[in-house]
Amino acid sequence: MSANQRRVLIAKPGLDGHDRGAKVVARALRDAGFEVIYTGIRQRPAEIAAAALQEDVQVVGLSILSGAHLSLTRKTVEALGAAGADDVLVVVGGTIPRADVPRLQEVGAAAVYPTGTQLDALVASMRELCSKRSASST
Repeated sequence: MSANQRRVLIAKPGLDGHDRGAKVVARALRDAGFEVIYTGIRQRPAEIAAAALQEDVQVVGLSILSGAHLSLTRKTVEALGAAGADDVLVVVGGTIPRADVPRLQEVGAAAVYPTGTQLDALVASMRELCSKRSASST
């Protein structure tokens, strides 16, 4: 992967079947020059980790509307570690109470994008995260 190529996996973990927001984010990132892989709905953390490893992504973006964001984020971070992909950053978006943002960061989220986050702010944040990850892996 070239130094300026940005690869992101967007995933819908758990039983949540609402994916409109994930698709909007995927399209915004794609339009901003990211290479985006979308896994579809109802993915298990181990499946997400395997896809992240196979696709050689820098970031996994979890879209969670079900309220299970803390456990699904923790399980995904653990699955990435178990798969040998603990250098892949995990970001979380969706219906996230502001009070849970620090807790998500404690379990391994590099960034959290609650409902209402402006797409331009999300894209800028993702560019910065990918740049930092690329710089730290060289």
